[in-house]
Amino acid sequence: MRQIKQTWCFGLMRFSIHCDSFRVIAVGALLVSLVAGSPYTNADGGPEDHSFELPGIDDSVVKLTRRSASPVNVIFLVGTECPLVKIYASRVSKTVQEINRSHPKHSPAVRLIGLCSTVQDSIDDLQAFADDQQIEFTLAKDFDGSVGKRLGATRTSEVLVLDQDLAIRYQGRVDDEYEPGVSRTKVTRHDLRRAIDEILAGRPVSVPVTKPVGCLIGYATEGPVTTELTYTRDIAPILDRQCNECHRRGDIGPFALTDYAEVVGWGPMMVEVIDEQRMPPWHADPKFGTFVNARHMPDSEKQMVRDWVDGGMPYGDLTDLQKETSPASLAIADDGSEWQFSREPDLIVSMSDHSFEVPADQSVDYQYYVVDPGFKEDTWVVGTEVQPGNRSVVHHCIVFIRPPDDANFRGVGWLGAYVPGQRGAEFPEGYARRIPAGSKLVFQMHYTPTGTKQTDQTRIGLLLGKEENVTHEIITLTAINSEFEIPPNAQDHAVRASIRRLPERGELLAIAPHMHLRGKSFRVFAEPIMSPPDSHTSDNPGRSEILLSVPHYDFNWQHVYAFADPLPLSSVDKIWFEATFDNSSSNPFNPDPAAAVFWGDQTDEEMAIGFFEVSIPRQPIVQRTRTVKAKPDSPQLNDEERRRAKQFAEQYIHRWDANRDGKLVSEELPKSIARFGMDQLDRNRNGVLETDEIERLYQQHLKKPASR
Repeated sequence: MRQIKQTWCFGLMRFSIHCDSFRVIAVGALLVSLVAGSPYTNADGGPEDHSFELPGIDDSVVKLTRRSASPVNVIFLVGTECPLVKIYASRVSKTVQEINRSHPKHSPAVRLIGLCSTVQDSIDDLQAFADDQQIEFTLAKDFDGSVGKRLGATRTSEVLVLDQDLAIRYQGRVDDEYEPGVSRTKVTRHDLRRAIDEILAGRPVSVPVTKPVGCLIGYATEGPVTTELTYTRDIAPILDRQCNECHRRGDIGPFALTDYAEVVGWGPMMVEVIDEQRMPPWHADPKFGTFVNARHMPDSEKQMVRDWVDGGMPYGDLTDLQKETSPASLAIADDGSEWQFSREPDLIVSMSDHSFEVPADQSVDYQYYVVDPGFKEDTWVVGTEVQPGNRSVVHHCIVFIRPPDDANFRGVGWLGAYVPGQRGAEFPEGYARRIPAGSKLVFQMHYTPTGTKQTDQTRIGLLLGKEENVTHEIITLTAINSEFEIPPNAQDHAVRASIRRLPERGELLAIAPHMHLRGKSFRVFAEPIMSPPDSHTSDNPGRSEILLSVPHYDFNWQHVYAFADPLPLSSVDKIWFEATFDNSSSNPFNPDPAAAVFWGDQTDEEMAIGFFEVSIPRQPIVQRTRTVKAKPDSPQLNDEERRRAKQFAEQYIHRWDANRDGKLVSEELPKSIARFGMDQLDRNRNGVLETDEIERLYQQHLKKPASR
């Protein structure tokens, strides 16, 4: 059983470059004292001197004095590994260039300086950053952090706007697109641009202080060491267990935590993210279910990290590091060519014969690639690994099996997936997925821009097995509801769906919820066979057992929750989920609270899907619906309800019916419904959706108890 447990450690999650490295904080008493147009003052009551002279890249010297200052001077706090810095660097530079072009009388009207005060960044790091990000503005290195501290800077990507007298007139964020855990779909306030325009117009800055976002600046430590904890003996093993699957060289983590010099610079940031439970990422309520891939950092380990950072972050004895852990072993090949299997893959399939270009700074719709691997006979897969061509931009990839129309095939055809930190998956002996002869593979690609144009060509490696050795077939079932409407401003809108047919035998291995930006919570229930009719209540319909509860769903971290002990399906009558959505203004992710929301592929639309990984013994399988509590297929309705069901079915067919023949085939449906929903909607299994099928489904929806 342990072997099965290890198989399902492929938690589908997202490492969001926007969301894991910052939080909104108060800037401190220093900023509270600011008023529009007022400079900082020193102990004598005069303006504080914000001039400096620092080394820059290319052996340059960067000076900022009152005599050399421009009418407006922007200081942009840089950290070479901060995700927001990479996003905002080009944005800030373009803003300054546009303003300078519109003020030709000044040369220049606005001067932009990138200031690096993080202890872990060297001049060489700044030079490489400038080359990679195509930086066109001046970069200066604040080695001891004195300039950054004097300015009161706390976070990378923070900006300060100084006038010609070097008085600070604005300090805070660039704009309002990002908050901790939040990436809005559009900017609604351009704070930096407004501040510059107001200063150049001779007006006070209307909003002189905003809360900065970004990574905490790792200033050089001062003071004595006050802890006996060391990096080599105590902290490196914790990072190895909890962090380094993503935070390692070559992976999507924006910085590595496998080297002491790096870790020291990120010490305060580590404390922040573990205190706020943003890291390690895990969203299941521990009261329900035990999961083999749970990412829980014990309180004792959290306290050790806090005490070590507060105590001066001592290194320790090198021999302790060698005995306890070897984080460097987690580094992956620079070219991404190393497979994590126990042997070389039998087949490698690329998503395309050419690369996809990921733009520098704009959202990218899901990309779909259909590939014919040339399977002439049924193929049994005993191991899969999806290998991104560029890990820095691949948010996730899912590869599906698209069988021929006449194939004997069940489920949505999930074949394999990649998420940050994921290793190759080899199934336990006797377990395999079947790819029917003539099938094609569909790559679903989701990309995350990094501030510069990138390219990617993802591929999947397959380990193949012999059919006579397969004792259990692995399939992916879905519960799906594509017929909902979330009203405008609804704060807690519930949507429910269930798996239509469960195999009589077999085991439930894992669950993966899927919603979009308005997703709020997700719970999965199992109803046992022979549940007494009088046991149904609004809180516990049918004495349902909660298999999984995700009280705070996060689109940025989509996990597969893999059971430590797979659930036998022989005693389960029904599995269903309840998803809730927040379409109100209190949801910071929400693109438009005033809009009604329907099913759709894009992130500003919504989905309600539960993916269920199931293993089935390879013997005749008895399919069953609700054998004990089965309801009539056509529930008794009044005339008004029948009219509503008929109207809904006609509208649904008309919405997608491209050839106007009164029925729907998969090619006419949105990709997501065709891929995930046909198994639920196509009641007679003929590959076509007809009006009576939609009508019966809607009738059943009308007759469901309010609690279900």
